[in-house]
Amino acid sequence: MSELELSGLKEMMKIKKAELTIVQGDITEQSVGAIVNAANNELWMGGGVAGAIKKKGGQCIEDEAVKKGPIEIGEAVATSAGDLKAKYVIHAATMGMDSRTDELKIRSSCANALKEAEKLKISSIAFPALGCGVGGFPEVGAAKIMAQEVFRHIWFDYPETSLKEIVFVLYDKKAYGIFNKNALSYLEYMIHKLQSGPFITVDIIIELPGGIVLIERSNPPYGWAIPGGFLDYNESLEDCAVREAKEETSLDIYDLKQLHTYSKPGRDPRFHTVTTVFTAKGKGVPKADSDAANLKVFKPEDASKLNLAFDHKQVLRDYVNYKKPKL
Repeated sequence: MSELELSGLKEMMKIKKAELTIVQGDITEQSVGAIVNAANNELWMGGGVAGAIKKKGGQCIEDEAVKKGPIEIGEAVATSAGDLKAKYVIHAATMGMDSRTDELKIRSSCANALKEAEKLKISSIAFPALGCGVGGFPEVGAAKIMAQEVFRHIWFDYPETSLKEIVFVLYDKKAYGIFNKNALSYLEYMIHKLQSGPFITVDIIIELPGGIVLIERSNPPYGWAIPGGFLDYNESLEDCAVREAKEETSLDIYDLKQLHTYSKPGRDPRFHTVTTVFTAKGKGVPKADSDAANLKVFKPEDASKLNLAFDHKQVLRDYVNYKKPKL
């Protein structure tokens, strides 16, 4: 669960084992593993955050950075931090030399700065408001984009992250208020939503010459069921259907078509799930696998008489009605 703690102009939120902290202050004064420079892709350090970092940390930072450039907009590289309290500076290219930025550039540069921190195996990193200085991007938008990327990095991409603290450092009180309101409220909403669902699943009515394939579940809720399962992160519904069909029935499927989506609360006795049901042709020899205790091929009209799990009795009725005109 998330935790919020207010202490002056500083607020923290726990995301798994890491803390996102929002503070008003000077990023060049942060005692962290790395501070992020909102850079141009040539890595020259002129005004704004880059100029402040060079002024306080020394010319050596820019000299080292330029040797690693130019980089693609959205990419990030690390250098030493000169006389700064931080150990590294991560230069995240939020714009080209035209000083123009946008959502995609900010999103990519934030994500790649976090990945660079993982390579450095550091435990803390501090960000300015990416794209909001010379780039002129709205602070409300930047706050939400950066919060989304931090959330994705910790929750999905690097669940065993080395980062223990991620700090958003805002120079003035107005920007602090905007980030405090928009970044933390968004994360609070996302964490609660993920923990309570709904969860996405797929089910596949696999058609063979003798009928359709049903499995007998070995885990609760028990009963016969249409093969299916939970959507994995970064997976499409179609890819999930192909994977689940193979895992539970050993069949390869083709001619995949969406039948209907079922979302009624209570359709799954465990928690709220939303399932998209596909029809498909099966190829191979059906064999029970994964969490399937048994597998059989039934005529659709006979399958509805079984003890079916979830709302699969209704699903099969809809399937039969869908097929009638074609039959």
